[in-house]
Amino acid sequence: MKPSKVMIVDDSPVDLQHLKQIIADAGYQVITATDGQEAYDKAKTYRPDVILMDVVMEGVDGFQACRNITSDKDLASIPVVFVTSKNQRADRVWGELQGGKGMISKPYTQADIINTIASL
Repeated sequence: MKPSKVMIVDDSPVDLQHLKQIIADAGYQVITATDGQEAYDKAKTYRPDVILMDVVMEGVDGFQACRNITSDKDLASIPVVFVTSKNQRADRVWGELQGGKGMISKPYTQADIINTIASL
């Protein structure tokens, strides 16, 4: 099934708006959150098909939020893709160990975002 509902999680209003524009322009329904706890809460309510999540955020960071989501039996099937400036190999491996299904490095292109969503 092709994803139709995408959640974006980022504490930067500029990055959040930029991603929202890219994803909405591609025809997807967009849900936003500004931290990991809000992402978890909204995932339980809205059941997105895909979550694009920043890593470095205040409070519950992206890695912890991913662990919370992928360890919840009701949410575990939702793929989480990190969109982050943390792009070292160790970051990618750690992201996978937290349950992430991929990582997009900032700065990204519109094609990076849309192709990743379409591939899930």
